Amino acid sequence: MTSNAPIFQPAPAHREWRDTAEAPLLMELPAGEFTMGENSGDKFANDTERPAHRVGISPGLAVGRFQVTVSEFRCFRPDHAMDEAGDLPVVQVNWHDAQAYCGWLETRTGRAYRLPSEAEWEYACRASSPDLFAFGDALTPAMANFLYDENGLRVGAGRRTPAGSYPPNRFGLYDLHGNVCEWVEDTWHPNYIGAPGDGRAWVQRESPRRVVRGGAWDYLPRLLRSAWRDWRFADERADNVGFRVAADS
Repeated sequence: MTSNAPIFQPAPAHREWRDTAEAPLLMELPAGEFTMGENSGDKFANDTERPAHRVGISPGLAVGRFQVTVSEFRCFRPDHAMDEAGDLPVVQVNWHDAQAYCGWLETRTGRAYRLPSEAEWEYACRASSPDLFAFGDALTPAMANFLYDENGLRVGAGRRTPAGSYPPNRFGLYDLHGNVCEWVEDTWHPNYIGAPGDGRAWVQRESPRRVVRGGAWDYLPRLLRSAWRDWRFADERADNVGFRVAADS
């Protein structure tokens, strides 16, 4: 899991650890408050990102430094994607698979692993940046894995790339923009009216639709924005959807 050199000075390092050799590397994030949702002046913003609202993130949140990889997931399901390189982010996993993996990690480590909430995910993605992306208001193929530019010209690899192939954000996290979309804990809501302000997951138990964030290798930059959000059915598997884990330190 190597990367190109960072394009800016990262924030001061926070504690990172791996509970066991088979578990994902976790990065503890600083507590803070941020504006979640639509960026002012963003021509690609839509009603699903409105209203923008303040959210507080409590101390102790730890997030996977990378998307869960094929080799990490194979520790849980040894026959998964046997023809794929182990350093690629895992795909063809539905929301229930991701939950099962988190439960398996808990039995192996004693720590309660989970999917991040949608608010935790966006806080991790923005990494204190008020811009459209963690790297500013524009995204280049040197910063993230996406396929087409906004003019429809192919500029990307056209496939998943190994975890950590692009620069980290200021929190030291990789691939929150692009490579594969990521499942989060929340069920889908079409806007943020009534959204919690404390970072917890927003869940309607009867809903089969779960939020995905981050965009993927076959997307346009507009779909990699920090505020972008979409949904998939919880039992759906795809070649551009994976996940990363979260835990409390």
